Amino acid sequence: MNHSYRAAILRFDADRQPVYEADGLLVIGPDANGRQVVQAVGDHAGVARRFPDVPVEDWRGKLIAPGFVDMHVHYPQTDVIGAPADGLLPWLENYTFPHETRFHDAAYARSVADFFFDELQRNGVTTALTFATSHPASVNAAFEAAQARGLRFMTGKVLQDRNSPDGVRDETEQSLIDTETLIQRWHGVDRLGYAITPRFAPTSSPEQLRGAGALAAKYGDVWIQSHVAENHDEVRWVGELFPDASSYLGVYGDAGLLRRRAVYAHCIHLDSGDRALMRESGAAAAVCPTSNLFLGSGFFDFAAADAAGMRYGLASDVGGGTSFSPFKTMLAAYYVGREGQTKPGLSLTPSQLWWQHTAGAADGLGLGGLVGNLLPGYEADFVVLNPQATPLLARKTQQTNSLEELLFALIVLGDERVIERVHTA
Repeated sequence: MNHSYRAAILRFDADRQPVYEADGLLVIGPDANGRQVVQAVGDHAGVARRFPDVPVEDWRGKLIAPGFVDMHVHYPQTDVIGAPADGLLPWLENYTFPHETRFHDAAYARSVADFFFDELQRNGVTTALTFATSHPASVNAAFEAAQARGLRFMTGKVLQDRNSPDGVRDETEQSLIDTETLIQRWHGVDRLGYAITPRFAPTSSPEQLRGAGALAAKYGDVWIQSHVAENHDEVRWVGELFPDASSYLGVYGDAGLLRRRAVYAHCIHLDSGDRALMRESGAAAAVCPTSNLFLGSGFFDFAAADAAGMRYGLASDVGGGTSFSPFKTMLAAYYVGREGQTKPGLSLTPSQLWWQHTAGAADGLGLGGLVGNLLPGYEADFVVLNPQATPLLARKTQQTNSLEELLFALIVLGDERVIERVHTA
């Protein structure tokens, strides 16, 4: 049975431009598989004439927008958020690795996963690509929690067979066996997908990376996720460990880990050759501005990425990232757009930022046409936003004169209180 919602509606066209109805109507209903999808969307008067008998929920005064897409986040680091450190590598050694040792315990992993997914949904995130830990139990716990909530979600067992402490270091052959077993159990079940997950090049041997590449070739529709070029010390370390590679990114290319549905977090310290390789391979960058600012890693160069034709989208990177909130991530990306760019003083528009955290992120994940937008045939993942959620936000939004001003007010002043309702397909 179809159902409809009347409110202001935001979506994006094929040219990444925002389409806005001040008085819109969104009609959703089951597809052939019983999943809720968008049946129609547009101006209320026009859509209502086509669907005269469909029940309507009246949410005028609110804004319906696509559910947010988080391209890179670590669910096991939920309790590491806000841990002080001098930089990436000390932060891993002193906080992240010790905490991740606890995820061999399935009950503990599930308790964290349940909190994590509740927090994602509270912040309006309906699709996420997520790291687990090196323990298969952590993967099963995350998939079970996401499946219970009906989310579109991807994760995978972290691969790290060297340069890692006891408790998180795995064994090369067994790590690949476990990965394939988890792919066969979870990939394509309901709205779930598997991601082959080397933590980053320094913690995987060449043999483990090649094995991951062989699995990626065997299972061509799974995801691949890792980190690249986040921190100068890390980049130097990779150069020492892989002296024959053309670059840090080239390590993954040599292993067969660059293709569509391959997502690399950070991508800060890339050169023009690396950016061309990203474009040619179809891999995407997950831009993590709150994490990069917190750890002092550097600034993603949006202008250079655009000039190279790279795919990218926004991500929280909790727990290096400092917030689950897409509003905080978009605001941090706005700050980054002002610094460290090949085009000085770049100003990302509010609608560009919003696109990067919805339709753009979905495209980077290889899910374009499925999630991240509100167009006929898309899965019905959306959020209902209250522009008057706080006194200051209400005062500001009452004075806005354009869509860009409204979106920017939400980005700057919004938080989880703005998210009034989350709907998943």
